[in-house]
Amino acid sequence: MSSLPTVEPRRAEQSHAHIGSDPAIVKMADLRFTWKGPSAFSLAIQDFVLPPAKRMLIVGPSGSGKSTFLSLLAGIVTPNEGRVEILGTDTSTLSSAARDRFRAEHFGIIFQMFNLLPYGSVIDNVVLPLSFSAKRRARAEEKGSVEAEAQRLLTSLGLGEANYRDVPASRLSVGQQQRVAAARALIGRPEIIIADEPTSALDRDRQIAFLDLLFSEVSAAGSALIMVSHDETLGSRFDSVVRFDDIAVAERATA
Repeated sequence: MSSLPTVEPRRAEQSHAHIGSDPAIVKMADLRFTWKGPSAFSLAIQDFVLPPAKRMLIVGPSGSGKSTFLSLLAGIVTPNEGRVEILGTDTSTLSSAARDRFRAEHFGIIFQMFNLLPYGSVIDNVVLPLSFSAKRRARAEEKGSVEAEAQRLLTSLGLGEANYRDVPASRLSVGQQQRVAAARALIGRPEIIIADEPTSALDRDRQIAFLDLLFSEVSAAGSALIMVSHDETLGSRFDSVVRFDDIAVAERATA
């Protein structure tokens, strides 16, 4: 019968601020989460913070728990113990519906597999988050229509001046889908952008080009960016680099 070992999280070696000190938009404290079942997996985080408007890269090998960490950060799952404080709200105490609303309001997410609606148009995919957040919609409409803002983001992210109102996402290349996913995350200027291995399918030149475009829009929006990757060579382009095993302890069940 499988049993999960007790995990004692260790403190990060980086000079992170502790909960309750320097201003931060993300704070995790004394957190523990367990996936149950045959492939039981436990993740423990003692202390993690993200300052506002910073670009942070978290590096670690595939399968180390980085995607679970992002799911906890965004409130897709909730910890068994501890708290996740986002913009002063402990999201672990919210109901599932309230967390969904909070996520739509404050997070833009670039999923590893992009998660676009294949038969929806490119524009429809980009503006989708605005259906769930009136405040993001209002910010997107500050200088015109939401479609115009979607088109501006697409152009800024390297998709040119083409009209994407009637182009389905399924007709795009991987690189184009990546840019649509980024535009969808950025529209309406959410405070936190999460990116899960967004450059893993690109060669080096395209990785750098994409990050340059992404950073430009993130800076213009005043958002914080937290990206996870197994590629440590990207670190020089970020404000800070954190090794995942310095902030989290992951354990899998043993027979």
